[in-house]
Amino acid sequence: MSGYDPAHGAAARAAAVAAGPVLQRLADLAARLLGPDVAQLSLIGEMQTAAVLSGPAAARQALELPLAESLCAVTVETGEPLVVRDAANDPRVADRALVTSGEIGAYLGVPLQGWHAALCVFGAAPRDWTDQDVAVLHLLAECVATELRLAAVGAESEANRWRWGLAIDAAELGSFDWDAVADQLIWDDRLLDLYGWDRAAFPGTLSALIERLHPEDADGVTATIRTALVTGEGFDQQHRVQLPSGELRWVRARGRAVLDGTGTAVRVVGVAHDATAQRRVEAQVAEVLESMPAAFFSLDRDWTFRYVNGGAEELLGATRAQLLGGDLWELFPDAVGSGFETNYRQAMTSGEPAAFDAYYPPPLDAWYEVRAWPTLEGLSVYFSEVTERYRTEQAARRRAEGLALVTRVSDTVAAALVDGRGAAEAMRELALGVVPALGDWVIVSLTDEGGRLQDVATWHRDPGLRPVAERYAELRLAALTSTAPLVAALASGKVIEVPDVTEAVGRTLPPGPVREAFETLAPATAVALGLTAHGRTVGAMSVYRSADRDPMDPEDVEVVHQLAGRVALALDSAALQEQHRRMAEDLQRSLLTDPPQPDHADIAVRYSPAVQAAQVGGDWYDAFLQSDGTTVLAIGDVVGHDTKAAAAMGQLRGLLRGIAWRNAAGPVQVLRDLDGAIEGLQLHTLATAAVARLERTGGEPGRGETRLRWSNAGHPPLMVRHADGGVVVLDTQRADLMLGVAADAPRREHEVLLQPGATVVLYTDGLVEGRDLPLDDGVARLAGLLAELGDLPLGELLDQIVDRLRPQGSEDDVALVAVRLHPDEVLPPAR
Repeated sequence: MSGYDPAHGAAARAAAVAAGPVLQRLADLAARLLGPDVAQLSLIGEMQTAAVLSGPAAARQALELPLAESLCAVTVETGEPLVVRDAANDPRVADRALVTSGEIGAYLGVPLQGWHAALCVFGAAPRDWTDQDVAVLHLLAECVATELRLAAVGAESEANRWRWGLAIDAAELGSFDWDAVADQLIWDDRLLDLYGWDRAAFPGTLSALIERLHPEDADGVTATIRTALVTGEGFDQQHRVQLPSGELRWVRARGRAVLDGTGTAVRVVGVAHDATAQRRVEAQVAEVLESMPAAFFSLDRDWTFRYVNGGAEELLGATRAQLLGGDLWELFPDAVGSGFETNYRQAMTSGEPAAFDAYYPPPLDAWYEVRAWPTLEGLSVYFSEVTERYRTEQAARRRAEGLALVTRVSDTVAAALVDGRGAAEAMRELALGVVPALGDWVIVSLTDEGGRLQDVATWHRDPGLRPVAERYAELRLAALTSTAPLVAALASGKVIEVPDVTEAVGRTLPPGPVREAFETLAPATAVALGLTAHGRTVGAMSVYRSADRDPMDPEDVEVVHQLAGRVALALDSAALQEQHRRMAEDLQRSLLTDPPQPDHADIAVRYSPAVQAAQVGGDWYDAFLQSDGTTVLAIGDVVGHDTKAAAAMGQLRGLLRGIAWRNAAGPVQVLRDLDGAIEGLQLHTLATAAVARLERTGGEPGRGETRLRWSNAGHPPLMVRHADGGVVVLDTQRADLMLGVAADAPRREHEVLLQPGATVVLYTDGLVEGRDLPLDDGVARLAGLLAELGDLPLGELLDQIVDRLRPQGSEDDVALVAVRLHPDEVLPPAR
């Protein structure tokens, strides 16, 4: 790779090894936050080396990869984030082996500033990386780069520590022994040299130490020695030494007080060494932290500030002097009990990093993205202000929630209309959906056929005020003046915002119940608008808010406007569909006739169109007397739900009547001739049908029987309820072929004897079959109802059957025809 320095690569590998646990946590964090198959820190040299891996597919990744196949090499070469949503179709990387093999379908990588390295995440499936994904990985990459720099500096520090160890082995550490009673200070040669004293000139008293201390450190060292004498405890202290030549050195001293037999401290002994190089390393660390693009501070385990970089000063609005040594919770009291405290304490306690967003109130008045890493000393916190991003996300989220509300409520309204619950009930669903999401109280109105507005639904968030709201809705239209906001909304076709409802409406209401109700409800602000579709006003809506709630902002008003538009379209479409449905039902019913009423039986019929279709269908029934006076029942269902099916139904019904009446043919012959007519007349239709003939037989007075002969062309089975209450389903093991398939198909005829009082029921499949009801279950339920309700008058029996089996209406048309033999009939001799 151009510009690659082997020494730099070796340093990067060493730093990565030194910082391995921290880098692993950062890679794990990338995998958790972004959810890829793999999160990887790649070092780019003569090969790509995976220094750190995380994620569910990490174990399958090669540790080394040629640069020609590396996506991270492209990232480092460009020096910019590489965002690949669909690798196979991205010319920058499509030819790389991991892409062509399908191992990488989406890739996101960020180069590490100052290193030939990149932090990346990738997975096998294409993915639409968001701007937030890029920002998160960018921040993690900055943290990785910082950790590498810190590790490199730490490596130098570690080398210094090895040197100090060798110094100890070679007696390079200086030692001291101070007799506190006699004020006699003994230093070895190394300490004498460290503090700039000649052996001959060294006075051997504590004043010799004080004389060489930097003036700003003298009081601190004296206090440390005094504390050791009082407490008898050890100390570890750093201070500056000002040599006569002007040279400044840092010395680290460790010591302990020695007690006599009475427990009194009489001596202080210990060792010291030159810590100037170590302090230089610490200064380099501070320089790294100051150069970080993110704000940073560190806390001791007692929550006091140990370090604050310039970025943190700026974002926290305080100087280092104000922060260092101060208690976090005292300096920032609003953080107590907030997400900051919760996450900081959890990270400190668990030892696991915390990543979160949180808001801090004025004077900061800002949102922050925070990453907190626990350390042995306390907590390291990286953070950045994301107020603008947060507000943008909030605005997008609010728009999405508004759209979801519009969709949810309009779907609920549409469902009420489709289910046949009516426009008033649909407006109640609208009122329930609007409160409390958009207002505290709402009134919804509909326009009647005369163009007059009627308040049909109201709802209040306070259950105690709902009766008052209903009372106001009953009275308000008659009390409104021509200047009322609702009138203006209907006249202009616009959304009218009312900043002061009392001024705009309340003062114009006449004294009495309507004003009393208004004052009890106490609306503060409102919006009023018409429900308009295709240039026609179908209703109106008034949404009120109380004084404890802000007026609607433009986003709220837009949601109300969109919702009103969708609801108006649903109402308009439902009205049009209802009009079509009524026309279709009238047409369908006009094709069917009332049944005859023979002297030996009652006949009843029912027809119910599909609830969700405005189309005429092919279901039909018939009952008539043949030329010889015999009663014939027929039921049928033409395939299809359109005018063509209705026309075919009318033709088949007329043909069947003519065939059956002409020569008093039996059921099987009627169906055979009808099937032949379908073929001969080229009707090109398919239908199921069942034909039954009631033939009276002779017998003793009061004990006559009726023979039921029937034939079934693929139709649901007939049912008989005998006079004793038993129900028989007239089913056969093998069904005959439906009409219109093959005119020469064999057909069978069946018969059963009926006693006086028996009931026969023929029906179409819309009664017993649907998405919620399998055919066999429907037939079984019908048989149960016939057994249970069979003693009811015939017409009431059919009504109860339809209501029980199809309480919400049917997805298909329903047709029934039933006959009940008179129980007390005396039949004449058979002919």
